[in-house]
Amino acid sequence: MRKTFVLIIAMLSFSFAHGQEIRDGQDLLRAMHDRYKNSWYQTVTFKQKSTTYKPDGSSSAETWYEAASIPGRLRIDIGSPATGNGYVFFNGDLSVIKDNKVTDTRHSVNMLLVLGFDVYRQDPEITAKIVKEEGYDLSKIHEDTWDGKPAYVVGAAKGDLRSKQFWVEKDTLLFLRDIEPARKDAEKIEDIRFIHYQPLSGAWIAAGVEVYSEGRKTFSEDYTEIRANVKLDPQTFDPQKFAATHWEK
Repeated sequence: MRKTFVLIIAMLSFSFAHGQEIRDGQDLLRAMHDRYKNSWYQTVTFKQKSTTYKPDGSSSAETWYEAASIPGRLRIDIGSPATGNGYVFFNGDLSVIKDNKVTDTRHSVNMLLVLGFDVYRQDPEITAKIVKEEGYDLSKIHEDTWDGKPAYVVGAAKGDLRSKQFWVEKDTLLFLRDIEPARKDAEKIEDIRFIHYQPLSGAWIAAGVEVYSEGRKTFSEDYTEIRANVKLDPQTFDPQKFAATHWEK
């Protein structure tokens, strides 16, 4: 009887501790980091099919090339690299390149980079600071289901699908979904989803992304030729060196 009593107390204590482990968004970001901090890749490159879906039902696709150095750096070549068009995200700033010339540089945080990649390799306090500055309420957290699996939702109350929020799979602690106002029209809500997760070099990558606006799919990304821990010249992420450095060659 005593052994049974002790076992029950131990199980209850474990359940209580486990239940209290993630109490808010900051705890979740820390847990995401701690789960993969020793295994997440430092760099990743891939070829991307980018498809735009129009209201009339038609669509168009083009090929992009992406390279990331985690945390904080992402380069996107739009179309053939020879055309010299693309974007460079560097620690919270975005540079727009056309014809191999920088035409604009502004502060712009790529939350997909932050929540889908950076969170697993940088100090969780840094991630939490960025997320809070971008308007996500880390004090709000609840559980829901996504694709039939339990998920954490940070930034909104249950049933609220308009406040800024991000979703994370409970078991794997992988980023699933970001809901936020559209950059071009804050009255519209964008729902961006990471799909088709697959193993990659001891960690994971979502081989696809879908973007919905007010419930309609407007854009998708499909990745192929995915490679992790590729050696990348630091100048790959220098907007002024965009024409001179091409990782995909």
